[in-house]
Amino acid sequence: MAKLLDKQRYKCALGAMQTVQAIDRAIPILHSGPGCAQKLSDSIGSSGYFSPNIFPCTSINEKDVVFGGVKKLDTTIENALKVIDADLFVVLTGCIPEIVGDDTGEVVSRYQEEGKPVVYASTAGFKGNNYKGHEQVIDAIIDQFLEKSEEKEKGLVNIWADVPYQDLFWLGNIKELEKLIAEIGLTPNTIFGYKNGIDNIRKIPKAEFNLLVSPWVSLTNVKKMERKLGIPYLHYPTLPIGAFETSKFLRTVGEFAGVDKDKVEAVINEHENYYYYLIERYADLFLETRVMAKQFSVVADAQYALGITKFLVNDLGLFPAKQFVVDDTPKQYRDKIKEEFENLNYGIKAEVSFETDGYKIHNEIREHDYHGYPLILGSYYEKEVTGELAGHYLNISWPVQDKVVLDDFYVGYTGGIRLIEDIYSVAVQRFN
Repeated sequence: MAKLLDKQRYKCALGAMQTVQAIDRAIPILHSGPGCAQKLSDSIGSSGYFSPNIFPCTSINEKDVVFGGVKKLDTTIENALKVIDADLFVVLTGCIPEIVGDDTGEVVSRYQEEGKPVVYASTAGFKGNNYKGHEQVIDAIIDQFLEKSEEKEKGLVNIWADVPYQDLFWLGNIKELEKLIAEIGLTPNTIFGYKNGIDNIRKIPKAEFNLLVSPWVSLTNVKKMERKLGIPYLHYPTLPIGAFETSKFLRTVGEFAGVDKDKVEAVINEHENYYYYLIERYADLFLETRVMAKQFSVVADAQYALGITKFLVNDLGLFPAKQFVVDDTPKQYRDKIKEEFENLNYGIKAEVSFETDGYKIHNEIREHDYHGYPLILGSYYEKEVTGELAGHYLNISWPVQDKVVLDDFYVGYTGGIRLIEDIYSVAVQRFN
């Protein structure tokens, strides 16, 4: 019997067009039905070099279902190369051409043989969500564009983290990770964001190692780069938010990269001194704000659910209720992620539920005794249920509908301070 899924927090794999869009001067070419781009794009912050409303698209119809759409795909790629000034073209397939068996790879390979910067990724909606689509795009670049390099650039580190646009804070988070890595003497290389495009993609094989900051997304990608390109990787499963986790993160990266420990500690001390100076200035607020929640729940993808849970426990001393991971995490990664939720300070362990059904999540939130005002950090879907419980609500995960973010971030020492500001700004509003 069919089941209803209420308030899912992800899109279909074709949503990976936003991954392409986040690469400077890269353009998706959609082999799909009309309307997919508009339906899958976010209305805030997704215009970029080319708006999703004008992405090249085959707009396949009933005739193409019967006779195939490869001819239309061929002409669409040919004309896109003629009229669009871009450095990389990524063909993404929707459901219909994959159901009818269009050989997209064969069409694209002819352009690759001519030296054109065209790759393709299989992103049919029935193959997974946009987290998996994101991985498919990176795989396409690895398999079809990159070659192993014997030349290595000392200190060069490829950074992989957020899924662009799915995470509202992706740009700011990447920039802050780059800044932190640079401060300990390494050279960051990312392919997403401002001026991070084809040149950075070409530098990937020259890196000394890949740094993956994610519980599970892109783990298959860095493993593939280790096999194909000979690039070792460091997997750091927790998004570093606040002083405790960021200092741990820098020590881990520094040790892996062979950076002098005194240099790493000097960077950490400088940041921690200022971080705790700010905390001390508002210590009375943190200690005396009696309307602040005693317990909290995070409703987000694995990256934010884990990162924010560790921050709220380890830095702010709050106690976790159940946490909800909503990105449909593949089962093979769940046990490791559960272990991270149990690896908190003071012997505290957080219960985690891998749940995609908003109806079930909201019922569990309603039924839990938060011993006062609940603190709920989640998507816009959690606003109503938090209001029912007279709790504190902060929109930190997709979909985001109550804020505009240009390059704000929650990563690092500064990001932790910004998250504290956002949480306590909500709390003190009870006095107004």
